[in-house]
Amino acid sequence: MSDKRKNIVLRFGIVYIAICLSFFAVLYRIAIIQFVERDKWLALGAQSVKSNIVVKPNRGNIYACDGRLMASSIPNYYVYMDLRVPALHENDGKLFKDNIDSLAIYLSSFFHDRSAYEYKTLLTRAYRSGIGEFQLFPKKITYSQLKLLKTIPLFKLGRNKSGLITKVFFKRVRPFGSLAKRTIGDIYADEAKGGKNGIELSFNSSLLGTPGVSIRQKVANTYMENVQVEPIDGMDITTTIDVDLQDISEKALMDGVLKFDAAVGYVILMEVHSGEVKAIVNMQRNSDGSYSENRNGAVSDMVEPGSTFKVVSLMAALDEGKVRITDTVNTYNGQYQFGNRIMTDHNANHGGYHKITVAQAIYASSNIGISRAIVKAYGHNPAEFVNKLYSMKLNERMNIEIPGAAAPFIRHPNDKSHEWSNTTLPWMSVGYETQIPPIYTLAFYNSIANDGKLIRPFFVKSISKNGQIVKEFRTEVINPAICKPTTLKDIRSTLLGVVENKMGTAQCVKSKYVRIAGKSGTAQISQGKGGYKAGGTKHQVSFCGYFPYEHPLYSCIVVMRQPGIGYASGGTMTGSVFKNIAERVMALNSNRKPNHVDTDSIDAEHFIPVTKVGYYKAIKTVMNSLRLPLKGNSTDWVKAFADEKQTRTEKIVVTKNVVPDLNGMGAKDAVFILENMGLNVQVQGRGKVVAQNMKPGTFARKGSSILINLQ
Repeated sequence: MSDKRKNIVLRFGIVYIAICLSFFAVLYRIAIIQFVERDKWLALGAQSVKSNIVVKPNRGNIYACDGRLMASSIPNYYVYMDLRVPALHENDGKLFKDNIDSLAIYLSSFFHDRSAYEYKTLLTRAYRSGIGEFQLFPKKITYSQLKLLKTIPLFKLGRNKSGLITKVFFKRVRPFGSLAKRTIGDIYADEAKGGKNGIELSFNSSLLGTPGVSIRQKVANTYMENVQVEPIDGMDITTTIDVDLQDISEKALMDGVLKFDAAVGYVILMEVHSGEVKAIVNMQRNSDGSYSENRNGAVSDMVEPGSTFKVVSLMAALDEGKVRITDTVNTYNGQYQFGNRIMTDHNANHGGYHKITVAQAIYASSNIGISRAIVKAYGHNPAEFVNKLYSMKLNERMNIEIPGAAAPFIRHPNDKSHEWSNTTLPWMSVGYETQIPPIYTLAFYNSIANDGKLIRPFFVKSISKNGQIVKEFRTEVINPAICKPTTLKDIRSTLLGVVENKMGTAQCVKSKYVRIAGKSGTAQISQGKGGYKAGGTKHQVSFCGYFPYEHPLYSCIVVMRQPGIGYASGGTMTGSVFKNIAERVMALNSNRKPNHVDTDSIDAEHFIPVTKVGYYKAIKTVMNSLRLPLKGNSTDWVKAFADEKQTRTEKIVVTKNVVPDLNGMGAKDAVFILENMGLNVQVQGRGKVVAQNMKPGTFARKGSSILINLQ
């Protein structure tokens, strides 16, 4: 019994001593780590943990006034393969060896840049060398391509087993291409720097968002990222730009600058009562003869406006009762001397206009007629004339949202920093010796259309976050009454006469479809110290006005600089562009906003609308609202046929794996059907589908691309 007890005590003692030794060994190891190897382990830990990694927010989108997307950040990816991941080396590399052949074949067919043999050779070499980032493809791929790549052998097992690595880069895209490119603006290649120009720069702080912070830690040979502070995505900007009106304006201006070989062309189209800029175009000719938007000259160019300024001068004199439009002024034979300079009318080589009324001086754009009237009214006190312009607030900066926007410069006789001579007033009265950006000239003419109310042109309607408006921009009144109502009435009649009177310089602007009022302008461009003649006379031509005359909806200015073909004429050159825009805008408006129709009085026999191919319930809702007959079986997708009495529908068979016949369908419905099949859809044009590059009845393989053309 005592032997057993001794054995138990002995064994207990041995265990106890072992535990104590282990305990002291642990304490010893802790002490060594804490005091001897401390720096070594801290350095190793620092290598495994990366803190304060910036998590980029998504840059906000920019939208047109109707919600159509004009600029957005789209992710693109570089793809790599980490051939060091443990899973690829376990069991003598069985996973890698079993999949390398199929992987090489799929990569070759996916990227089309190397043969399967080349891919296998390169991957095997990288595997043996233990390369951590083998680049699979030298170019960026899209998100849809990345999703497809993740479905191929090996990569579908996930990152930890396959070693597939992606690096994301955001590309700023404009779905409407170059439309309003300079106004929307660009961003730097490094998106963190933000906007370069246009609205992208002006509203950069709102679009940019707030970066987040994450910590990346290496666990089991794999980096795990933990977001500590969530990034805040940028806010969205809704502009005043109307995509359709912008398209009309760009097309009309491009036709004009090409026809007259102009170096520069500008158009600004503004809504009269709100001040919303619906379209703005800035075209500059490149060295190869092509045109593109390189700068926002429509808001930044400090130019002498020329004859469009004559209306400003006349308004000032009329409003102070110093001139009446019925007053007669002698323009002689088209030449008249002010001080030591001779002023010439454009028809001097035909003998001049001689005696004409002040109104006719505007119709015919007579320099002498307007200058003599203004000198007679203000020659004894030029400061009174300039003070009147200042009181109209024509010299005030309007804080245009586009970066680089300039402000008018109208010199004052009392300003000693700028020379004032006895020829300044007559030349200023006809648009020289003063500098006004085109958008300010437009704002003045818009006030004439807007019952004398001068308002600020603006480009952004609202800033929103997750669909909720954070800040809204509204019409801002600069001057509630730029002149007296009687003055306004006289000015309007003279602007109509420029287009419709037989003496008018813009008779070619007269339209059968919309009544237009405005003023043409033709000015010589100053070459600085070289004067106006150095290197040959260069001209700027313009037309500024509004339409329709009776109830103005839009004001517009068209400017061209240095036209190379034809006789420089604001009425003929820019007036033709203005007319083109006005007619197309009103035609579009008539389609967008039809006159009120009493649906109770519609005669179904004479009013059967043409209906697109599409969703049956949507068609039925519209036909019921119009109280029009609809015949056919209820189904999801239908073709509609209209005859003299009714609209009938026929079923379109849409199955999950077969491409349907999309002819006649709208873009929204067509894209919905195709994307539900897993196809990548590319859309060209607008309107209804007229062609598709995958024939109806073709098997719809997920991830395949299909192009649909619309007209």
